[in-house]
Amino acid sequence: MDLPQVTNAPDAPVQAHGFDAKRALALALETFDIEAAAVQGLKARTGESFTRAVEVMLRVRGRVVVMGMGKSGHIGRKIAATLASTGTPAMFVHPAEASHGDLGMIKPIDLVLAVSNSGEVDEVTNLLPVIKRMGSMLIAMTGNPNSTLGRHADIVLDSGVEKEACPLQLAPTASTTAQLALGDALAVALLDARGFRTEDFARSHPGGALGRKLLTHLSDVMRTGDAVPQVSADTPFTGLMREMSAKGLGASAVVDGEGRVIGIFTDGDLRRQIEKGMDLRALSAREVMHPDPRTIRADSLAVEAAQLMEQYRITSVLVVDANGKLAGAVNSNDLMRAKVI
Repeated sequence: MDLPQVTNAPDAPVQAHGFDAKRALALALETFDIEAAAVQGLKARTGESFTRAVEVMLRVRGRVVVMGMGKSGHIGRKIAATLASTGTPAMFVHPAEASHGDLGMIKPIDLVLAVSNSGEVDEVTNLLPVIKRMGSMLIAMTGNPNSTLGRHADIVLDSGVEKEACPLQLAPTASTTAQLALGDALAVALLDARGFRTEDFARSHPGGALGRKLLTHLSDVMRTGDAVPQVSADTPFTGLMREMSAKGLGASAVVDGEGRVIGIFTDGDLRRQIEKGMDLRALSAREVMHPDPRTIRADSLAVEAAQLMEQYRITSVLVVDANGKLAGAVNSNDLMRAKVI
């Protein structure tokens, strides 16, 4: 038995009335213009209230608690994440969840940044009496400074826009772009006022590329022990070559009786000696080595070894301790595996 055809299923895709490539492109370009104008429009309304907001956010003893519903909530989450990663302790609290217990996450020493284009969202405005009674500072980011949210806030950041990019003037588009830009402006002003540095950013992003570059030490990636090719100064050339071949570094350290580095011999040195037509078999490591090689301390950052290699156009570096004794070795392949370069 055949099943009946279902025509207007609730989850059926909306049928297009015909795709017009020119109109689609025109709408895209218009969207860019409208949203760019929305961001530019913020400049005329960003002044004393903005600097006051930055000042109180710098002084807050607790966290910046960001709130917002719907699309403003999504923007609020991003603002909180950006603040947290640039030195300002922050978190996002969903207004609807706040009224069902999560309000306990907010303390009097915290500052609340409420994001709402209309400023009349019930889930946010219903919390205002509690926030005010708690004694927390309230900053409103809203497109309507005369709204309920705007009237109750200690500081108002005007994020209003003339129109949305949505042709129906329904979907938050330009307004959320303006909120995002204003949130970024707060984060940038705050990180500058805090003296936030590249190293600070890396500490909050240890899993990222910048974190690996700035937090990885040579001791984390260098070869140690038997993996480090090394010979004494009196080692015959044939012994030197066996050590280099066995360890696969492309070089070998030459050390004195105390283990201090006195020279290095590399694949490049080998090629240059062969080009000179020398009979290397009769020579010792002392006679073919490059004396006083570039070395680096074991407590250095791995990125410093990468910079040293790039500066002197070398592919490996010997690592020494405070007394100049051989502690390890690293080459460009080791740094690439560690994703430092």
